[in-house]
Amino acid sequence: MASKGYDQSGLKELLLQSLETERGGIKIYTTAISAAVNEDLREEWQEYLEETQHHEEVLTRVFSELGMDTEEMSPGREVCAHNGASLVAAIELAKANADPAAAELVACECVVLAETKDHSNWELIGKVAESADDKVAQVLKAAYDEVEEDEDHHLYHTKGWCRELWIQSLGMPAVLPPPEEVKKVETAIGAARAEQAREDML
Repeated sequence: MASKGYDQSGLKELLLQSLETERGGIKIYTTAISAAVNEDLREEWQEYLEETQHHEEVLTRVFSELGMDTEEMSPGREVCAHNGASLVAAIELAKANADPAAAELVACECVVLAETKDHSNWELIGKVAESADDKVAQVLKAAYDEVEEDEDHHLYHTKGWCRELWIQSLGMPAVLPPPEEVKKVETAIGAARAEQAREDML
């Protein structure tokens, strides 16, 4: 598994954290869906939940192909598990104590936090796939190509939802579904352009 292109132990840690992030994501989406008030948002998250379940399967396959143990723990993975559980607890707390619109906003913010880490994990997996030319790189590239576009949607679209729901909660006109959704944004540049276009969409 050694290659001049990357550090083996660093990659192992990244993959352990990535799998834990996907597992946490499944729980976060399941809880977030139960807090969603907006019908379009609920449908969106339902789709993202199914895609996240698929991403967990993709990573499980990566572990199998690289001869890794899916249940191996590391300090970093334990932190990921803790963070995931904390985000689920935060949504549950909001559902118990806040009005539905406020709980939906908390759920949205928790999804953005989870997806920021998730998106970063896959970006790094892609970097390893680019920098090496061994069997590991081939396995990672196949997984990355299967998942990357979903990850962009999850992060940029939910950030758009979060912004617009906040704007709505402030009593100002919001664009719902958000511009990121309408314009089917897939990149950071696209997300920035969509946000700039929101005034025209009001």
